[in-house]
Amino acid sequence: MRAVLLFLTSLTLLTGCQSAYYAAMEQVGVHKRDIMVDRVEDAASAQQEAQTQFNDALEALTTLTQFDGGELQAAYDTVNKQYQKSEAAVTQVRDRIDALDAVAQALFAEWDEELALYTNPRLKRESAQRLRATQAEYQRLYDAMQRAERTMTPVLNTLQDNRLYLKHNLNARAIGALQGEFKNLAGDIDRAIADMQRAIQASDRFIQTLN
Repeated sequence: MRAVLLFLTSLTLLTGCQSAYYAAMEQVGVHKRDIMVDRVEDAASAQQEAQTQFNDALEALTTLTQFDGGELQAAYDTVNKQYQKSEAAVTQVRDRIDALDAVAQALFAEWDEELALYTNPRLKRESAQRLRATQAEYQRLYDAMQRAERTMTPVLNTLQDNRLYLKHNLNARAIGALQGEFKNLAGDIDRAIADMQRAIQASDRFIQTLN
């Protein structure tokens, strides 16, 4: 199914039409709920990758704070590389959260519209209750992901500041000035990783709810 998903996703990117994508997926037996589960997993995976990247950035910059002489260009290259990789990781997280929310809203709209098609009052009532419960659980997941995404911004900002400062002040004194920023960066990374972990746990709970 992954191969089909990737192929049809590429078609969607070309056409820019989500409704056409969902319709095409249903033609091969893949419904919005299935796509939603995949996108929850994709978003969680992106957060796990971002956690790893932030830990790598922290390790690299820890080494940099111990700088006591050497190639200054190499020091700048280290900061620049970690910023670029961290920015890419955060962009991936944001893109996957957006993709998840798109299918979630489409699923909930379809579910709500189809309630009018029921002829059995009991089944209609139970489905409506299930819809509200699923929406509430999804909102908790989405809020957790949004909180995690927001805590990534201070990390990127600090890495960007450090990168720019070194770029235009490439000397040993500049390295020393950045050493004082390390504790703030370490704290920001710890908070971001903790929030991402909570979002990942919320993802696991939501998938259990759907299943």
